[in-house]
Amino acid sequence: MRLKIVPDQTNIDFFKYARATFGASIVAVVLSLGIWMAMGLNFGIDFLGGTTIRTEASEPVDIAAYRAALEPLGLGDVTITEVFDPTFAADQNVAMVRIQAQEGAESVTPEIIAQIEAVLQGVVPDMTFPSVESVGPKVSGELIMTAVLAVAASLIAILVYIWLRFEWQFSVGAVAALIHDVILTIGVFSLLQIRFDLATIAALLTIIGYSINDTVVIFDRLRENLIKYKQRDLRDVMNLSANETLSRTLMTSGTTLIALLALLVLGGDVIRGFVFAIFWGVIVGTYSSIYVAKNVVLMIGVKRDWSKPDAKAGTQFSNIDA
Repeated sequence: MRLKIVPDQTNIDFFKYARATFGASIVAVVLSLGIWMAMGLNFGIDFLGGTTIRTEASEPVDIAAYRAALEPLGLGDVTITEVFDPTFAADQNVAMVRIQAQEGAESVTPEIIAQIEAVLQGVVPDMTFPSVESVGPKVSGELIMTAVLAVAASLIAILVYIWLRFEWQFSVGAVAALIHDVILTIGVFSLLQIRFDLATIAALLTIIGYSINDTVVIFDRLRENLIKYKQRDLRDVMNLSANETLSRTLMTSGTTLIALLALLVLGGDVIRGFVFAIFWGVIVGTYSSIYVAKNVVLMIGVKRDWSKPDAKAGTQFSNIDA
């Protein structure tokens, strides 16, 4: 027996409430931008600057004990991660403790660093501190600019790729959906004041990749059906394409969300922001592939002049491998 999430033949009218769904997306984007401007983002150490302390001890790293010991110091955003390296000795347990820059100072002061070291040595008496490094505001500003450029470059590259593989109308719809996903994710992070750091930027890039993959699958089927059903209304062909790929969409998104849910619940504080961003991104990415990307293409329209000698005119790069 075979598990079926959706029947073999479905006939869902995804454009029945097109104005409502597309209008809701526009409202959500505007609200997200408003929340972002009003509340700002809860930047992590990567973007605010701070100090990283490397610790070594013979005892195994106990992140919970380290965090509990540092909490009374009121240092703000503290990130503790264990470092794994095959070259380490059996009794060499290394961790990285990152503390955000304190208000009014470019980095953590030597006095506070001494307090941190004393507190951690209270947990593990033989702990040593091989290195202490600080990240100033200038480096943090460069990281912010690099992150913005990374996201922008990925969107431009996708715009060009979809344009070459399909037609320019498809590329506009795909990038509109991706911008929708990114802004909504940033809006949720601003609303909930979840820590926003380089891991979140990695999550945004992952969301862009996941969302465009789902969109391309639907667009690929749409292109095939546009050639197959030359006289059929564009809206009907789009609905048919979305229905034919619905099982794949739900299976892919559903299994991904199950894995992410496990990580979200059991993964711990260190990766929770990263996992939450991807979890949310999979949901809005699946939604936007159907209700944003296709709506934009439908509004712009696709050239279907089949009287030309080459019925595939306008898709001359359609045979490029994905």
